[in-house]
Amino acid sequence: MKKLLFSAEGRIGRGQFWKATILLTLAILVVGLAANLGIAQLVPNQADEAGNYSVDGAAAVPFILINLGLFIVPLWAGICLGIKRYHDRGKPGIWLLIMFVPFIGGLWYFIETGFLRGTIGPNQFGPDPVPNAGAGTPVAYA
Repeated sequence: MKKLLFSAEGRIGRGQFWKATILLTLAILVVGLAANLGIAQLVPNQADEAGNYSVDGAAAVPFILINLGLFIVPLWAGICLGIKRYHDRGKPGIWLLIMFVPFIGGLWYFIETGFLRGTIGPNQFGPDPVPNAGAGTPVAYA
């Protein structure tokens, strides 16, 4: 799991990409909710009537570090997953920057990483993550 989420080397197939993306999203939701509930209890804060709280002074340091960790760790994991999908498509990881193209970049990334088949067989980024994927070609009988 560590290599899947935190290493940008190699290739992953669509199935592995979707499983990791869904699990990562669920983990972000659960850990984020638990952390925000826990932070409100553990870190000295001032809450108003609406349930919003603020943290001042030195007490803000653990609050900032926890929230920064909740942002950076999933961001890095998502970047690594995207890079490996682009590797599977035979493209360098720099293609992740396509997401920053207005209007079509996010859609392009979503379609290319989530739905398009990777290179069949090995490419410059490693072996095919789906072995024998091209072996099921139909045979024509005369």
